Amino acid sequence: MAEVPSGGSDKRRRTVRAASTKPTSRVRMSAAQRREQLIAIGRQIFAERGFDATSIEEVASRAKVSKPVVYEHFGGKEGLYAVVVDREVRSLLDRITTALTAGNPRELLEQAALALLGYIEEETSGFRVLVRESPLLSATGNFSSVMNDVAHQVEHILGAEFSSRGYDPKLAELYAQALVGMVALTGRWWLEVRKPRKETVAAHLVNLSWNGLSHLEAKPGLISAGR
Repeated sequence: MAEVPSGGSDKRRRTVRAASTKPTSRVRMSAAQRREQLIAIGRQIFAERGFDATSIEEVASRAKVSKPVVYEHFGGKEGLYAVVVDREVRSLLDRITTALTAGNPRELLEQAALALLGYIEEETSGFRVLVRESPLLSATGNFSSVMNDVAHQVEHILGAEFSSRGYDPKLAELYAQALVGMVALTGRWWLEVRKPRKETVAAHLVNLSWNGLSHLEAKPGLISAGR
């Protein structure tokens, strides 16, 4: 019986192998898409290493582009860092400002604490960028500036509360800075430990700030939690 030639089958196999090893063309990003990619990568590296230890070479390497591409978009590491910090500052401040909706002063404290802790939980890299020290941070572009803005809002709330209770409203600024500072420092600590859960941390913060050490509740809770 005659043997069937296998040349056709071999040819088809070679064609399949050639097709499978053919390099795929990379999808080209638009300028806007590339910029967003670089910002996201820069944000992550700044959070991991800080400003000084971050290099344009690493940003370009992770983005799989050449260094000139990064320079074209941001002018250098300083420009990229400024964009990242500005976005995080606005994001955190917007989140806290939006959260302050209640009329009850205690609930406002709860909302502010939960908003900050929620940002830390959901935007950990962004928070790490903000709290890291950098020689480039200005008075209007860092974590302290955000907390100062929040303190000014709390000051207005406390001022009205102090006046209604017969206290000196001029002391509202001092108390606002103390309250916001307490929440901010606790947030930095919670960034690393993540225990207990943020609702419990917020409840204890409000317990201390609202009741004071001499009137602490044994088992504090959030009065707005059941709504």
